[in-house]
Amino acid sequence: MSNDALKKAVAERAVNDYVKDGMVVGLGTGSTAYHAINRIGELVNKEGYKLTCVATSVRSEEQAKSLGITVVDVNDVESIDVTIDGADEVDPDMQLIKGLGGALIREKIVAAASQSEVIIVDETKAVDMLGTKCALPVEVLKFGYQKTKYALEAQGCKATLRMNGDEPFVTDNGNYIYDCKFESIKNPFFLESRINVIPGTVDNGLFLNTASTVLISHSDGTIEKRGL
Repeated sequence: MSNDALKKAVAERAVNDYVKDGMVVGLGTGSTAYHAINRIGELVNKEGYKLTCVATSVRSEEQAKSLGITVVDVNDVESIDVTIDGADEVDPDMQLIKGLGGALIREKIVAAASQSEVIIVDETKAVDMLGTKCALPVEVLKFGYQKTKYALEAQGCKATLRMNGDEPFVTDNGNYIYDCKFESIKNPFFLESRINVIPGTVDNGLFLNTASTVLISHSDGTIEKRGL
């Protein structure tokens, strides 16, 4: 199976298993969540599901609306029944790195408002220790961003400003992102607290004790389930 086929398979499995008629559903961001949103669109248009959805990015909101999915502001719902989202790394304890899609702040807010957070990944995202494959995204204010970089690198990483062509990448919140490459992240809870007290840091891509369920799609066609 191709990598995209793995993503599609696990996304559709998550929607089929966890999305029920009448729910409030959080829509993730990224290449795997893209397939989940398409499947949710099929539930709405072909099977008559009445769903209210909250998007984690402008990109996901636009995709959902193009499929006829009702999307509301997160402030307009009391809670979210289930959110289906991807991740960039998943360790054996279901701790995550997210944010390579640039939506980590909204993803974290929506996750915190969700009764269940279902994470969907292909097998390439499973790691023994966080930080071994991908950099840790950290969203920072534009003001003083170069000073923020120095403080981030004092934590033992190489911080690279994310670019969009010749200009810095700008999040939906109007901020910049540093991709912070560590050799590995041995104590993610300690690192999270160290990063978030740095002036100019908005939040980071460590999603700790967030996932209720992780579904991992394997090239042999199986889907591994961790958690609930």
